Amino acid sequence: MDNAFTIDRNEVGAHATIDNQGDLQVKFGIYLPNITASKGYQLLVRVIHHDDQFIPEIPPKDFPLTHHPDHRASLWDVSVNLTQATDPDTHFGQSGTYLYRYQLLRLGQVVSTWFTDPFAYETGAGELAAFTTPDATPAFEWTDDDYKVPPIDELVVYELHVGEFNDSFQGIIDRLDYLQGLGVNVLELMPIGSVKQEFDWGYGPIHFWAPEERFGRPESFKQLVNACHAKGIAVILDAVYEHVDDNYPYHRAYADSGEASPMIGPFGEGFFGTQTDLASPFTQQYFRECNRYWLEEYHVDGFRYDYVPGMYDGPTGVGYAKMVFDTYQDSLPFERFKDPKGFSRIIQCAEHLPDPRGILRETFSNCTWQNDLLNKVESMADHRFVDESFVHLLETGFSGYPDTRDFNGIEAPVAPFQYIETHDHSRLINRFGQLPPLGGEGDIRFGDRSNFFKLQPFAMALYTCVGIPMLWQGQEFAENYTIPGGGNARISVRRGVHWEFFYDQPGQTLVKLYRTLARLRRDNPALRSRNFFYFYQESRPGDGIVAYRRWSEASADQPAQDAIVILNFSDFAQEIWLPFPEPRVYQEKINENPDNQITVAHSDQYHRLIIPSNYGHIYLT
Repeated sequence: MDNAFTIDRNEVGAHATIDNQGDLQVKFGIYLPNITASKGYQLLVRVIHHDDQFIPEIPPKDFPLTHHPDHRASLWDVSVNLTQATDPDTHFGQSGTYLYRYQLLRLGQVVSTWFTDPFAYETGAGELAAFTTPDATPAFEWTDDDYKVPPIDELVVYELHVGEFNDSFQGIIDRLDYLQGLGVNVLELMPIGSVKQEFDWGYGPIHFWAPEERFGRPESFKQLVNACHAKGIAVILDAVYEHVDDNYPYHRAYADSGEASPMIGPFGEGFFGTQTDLASPFTQQYFRECNRYWLEEYHVDGFRYDYVPGMYDGPTGVGYAKMVFDTYQDSLPFERFKDPKGFSRIIQCAEHLPDPRGILRETFSNCTWQNDLLNKVESMADHRFVDESFVHLLETGFSGYPDTRDFNGIEAPVAPFQYIETHDHSRLINRFGQLPPLGGEGDIRFGDRSNFFKLQPFAMALYTCVGIPMLWQGQEFAENYTIPGGGNARISVRRGVHWEFFYDQPGQTLVKLYRTLARLRRDNPALRSRNFFYFYQESRPGDGIVAYRRWSEASADQPAQDAIVILNFSDFAQEIWLPFPEPRVYQEKINENPDNQITVAHSDQYHRLIIPSNYGHIYLT
């Protein structure tokens, strides 16, 4: 297999059709480099109708695949006429969903009892691949032709786990109006591929090409993306490409047979699981084609790449840099990504925590996770302090992030995600006090939500910072669980969003503030700009009070605008004198009190302000 190898999706996976005689047909195909008939291998596909899977008297039907020795990637395939194979005692041969898996033998002896399809376009529970006959599901009709991905400086991201957030893809659709009210126009979905357990975060991939059947069928995910686009919301997927579960087929079949895997290199077990080999042309094409499939088939708008340090081998390397470059090129023909300046707005976000600035300068990533702000906020909460470095982290330029980089000869904007909570960390509210444990001494504690007011200035900072604000599900009403530092309980315990918190006094107060901040960022270009000035002479971090200016330049559509943000993290009301830069009328917008208005007669005129404890003010022209 050479570097010119490309994956043909028509050759692999399961493709069900209805032929000219009206018979149901399915063609199975799988690439198994180094596993060949000349070595004595045989391959079976074991198929059962979905409605028969739990009936012990009904075994799966086995069909042998044919090996094509001259194929560039060692293709095995078989076509099955389901209608002619109809079994009157089962559902086999009828329309609907079928489950399948592969079994590998050598010289008649079982080598690998079973493994799933690495190209499954649909899945059953756990590790089963699936396909649905075309007469069982009508073709999906997209209605998002006019949708455009928002510019990067307008993005507000909401990270969620489908199961924890509201059970299913339909459950997210039911909450889209709620998310819009938070200013959200990007959903970042934690991995949506199938998992072995009833619940798991999904960072041990088994299937890369299909959504988790527990969340809904493929058409359900299409309905979600279509509904999001109708509301101006982009959808990006958490792509886990650095490591796989031990039962991932290109590991399982090859570990059992002793043959060299086309995707698993000599690295063995990594920090997060069995590592993939991105130096392999097969692996490179596999993930490139996988990305292209999600862009085409499901209309997703980009990817958040998990654990990029494990894939990054430099700006000209064949690992991460090549992956995002290739995916960027593949995105150019899609109308929803086309910016008037000629670049693609596809969202490619790197989780490169060791060097988020470098990854923006050196690769075709246009955004990145970075924990600097989160780490600072957690430290501030733990030790009850504020310092200037916190304010500087709100200004990405001061923090060393590039504003733009070259994409195919066009300068396009790049920016980091800014966040104060993520799925990897316990809730921020927990750092301001915890409730007594529910059980014994070792029981998990929950944050004391009566301290919700401590979160208010942090929320204001998040919506008024430079960069891309990101929320983690439930932070907007003080979700309060603890995440263990390690072990299975960290990733395999379902922590469903406590929607009842939305209705209590802490939740209602905090959600109202988040909605106000969302409206202000959406409606005021000053709060989305890259312009930032810290009132370092007037701020008093030692007293918990800091202030900064945000502003936008005049354009053909809008006049210049000023915003003055003052945050008080202390438990006492604080006085501050600030020079308001322009001779204009400034209105405080958090509480919309018409009396809280400042008329500035000349540039840099000082005004005295009193800021409530654990709160803030935002003055806008």
